[in-house]
Amino acid sequence: MSGVFRHWPNRITAMRFVGSLVLFGLLQVVAEVGPDDIASHRGVLQGIFWLFVVTAATDYLDGYLARRDAVITAFGRIADPFTDKVLILGTMIFCAVSPWTRGLIPAWMVVIIMAREFLVTGIRGYVESVGGQFPADGFGKIKMIAQCLAVGGVFWLDAFPWPEAWLSAWHWIVVVLVWITLLATIGSGLSYVVKAKGILEECAQ
Repeated sequence: MSGVFRHWPNRITAMRFVGSLVLFGLLQVVAEVGPDDIASHRGVLQGIFWLFVVTAATDYLDGYLARRDAVITAFGRIADPFTDKVLILGTMIFCAVSPWTRGLIPAWMVVIIMAREFLVTGIRGYVESVGGQFPADGFGKIKMIAQCLAVGGVFWLDAFPWPEAWLSAWHWIVVVLVWITLLATIGSGLSYVVKAKGILEECAQ
């Protein structure tokens, strides 16, 4: 295979993007289902949960392969973070509007998370346009992990038949994860703003 897809990290990124689209199709199937009826769609919910887990987890696989094989391409630098944002923001938007999930991930929270992504993308583009380097940092990776755990947890709640006591415990764990996600998202956004300020000051000297 020639072109950008001769490298496995780029192939995995492309497969992750396709997986995200399939995931959105499954989410649309249950988008209008109410909380009281969602248990009758458990087969679809399990498909949603496992597809999200695989699509999210393979982000670390393509990153590992890219570092191991020293494969850094323009396609990968653009497509990999783009796919991450499509996956996370897309699933959060569905969660914010679907009756069975919007109680856990409200729309206002998704707006804040989206605003952070737009801000950091804009800052990164500007810093790199003036000759600076703006790689992802540890805080950004923690944010991504927290987002994946929170969204996966939301799907986990309804994908499997839990005893009432277990369901109540899982529910509060997911609530905590969602709030950790919000705090990590805001914190990472602020850290990128501070880092960008330092980089731009160095470039101006």
